[in-house]
Amino acid sequence: MRRQRPIIATLAILAAGAGIAAIAAAAVKPETAIAYRQAGYTMLGWNFGPMAQMVRGKAPWDATEFALRAERVAQIAPQLLEGFPPGSDTGATTDAKPEIWKNMDDFKAKMNDLVEQSKRLAEVAKSGDEAKMKEQFKQTAAACKACHDKYRSEE
Repeated sequence: MRRQRPIIATLAILAAGAGIAAIAAAAVKPETAIAYRQAGYTMLGWNFGPMAQMVRGKAPWDATEFALRAERVAQIAPQLLEGFPPGSDTGATTDAKPEIWKNMDDFKAKMNDLVEQSKRLAEVAKSGDEAKMKEQFKQTAAACKACHDKYRSEE
């Protein structure tokens, strides 16, 4: 019985945490969710842009800087989906298309691909191998583009 107590306590804590997170997500105002996700995408772009410049040869190659920015992208990407709770399709100016909420499973799959590709980018960047870094950057950029093509207004 003693062994079960820590497990039961851990499960209770996890259940309580999940309940609090669900309540918090439900209580978020649409304009707050939109501001959150726009801030996340701004930070993503802040770090993605310099890597793109290096990959395109428009900025000097700096493996250390690239790895730093790749790690940041890998930390930001998993947080983005949180900014799309139900009801946040309106409430402020946004480039998010309504199709996101109509096709949430597909949107989540695309977002999860971005998360996976950005994790791989951060791992590859640790190697310092420029060719591999550039190739994985292209894979990560393709994951971004797949979502933008379908779910972002480019007006």
